[in-house]
Amino acid sequence: MKYILPLLALVMLGAFLGVMIWHVPSPDLVIVIVLTFAFAAFDFFRSMGKRG
Repeated sequence: MKYILPLLALVMLGAFLGVMIWHVPSPDLVIVIVLTFAFAAFDFFRSMGKRG
């Protein structure tokens, strides 16, 4: 139950960033967005591992 809200936040971030990629398909922006989502996903999975 404690994983639902962080997972929902990660999904919503992905949806928001996906809309940005869809409407502004600039290669530089796509790289920044992919890195941003990768950092957020890394932090999500790393912080989920610390919870017991």
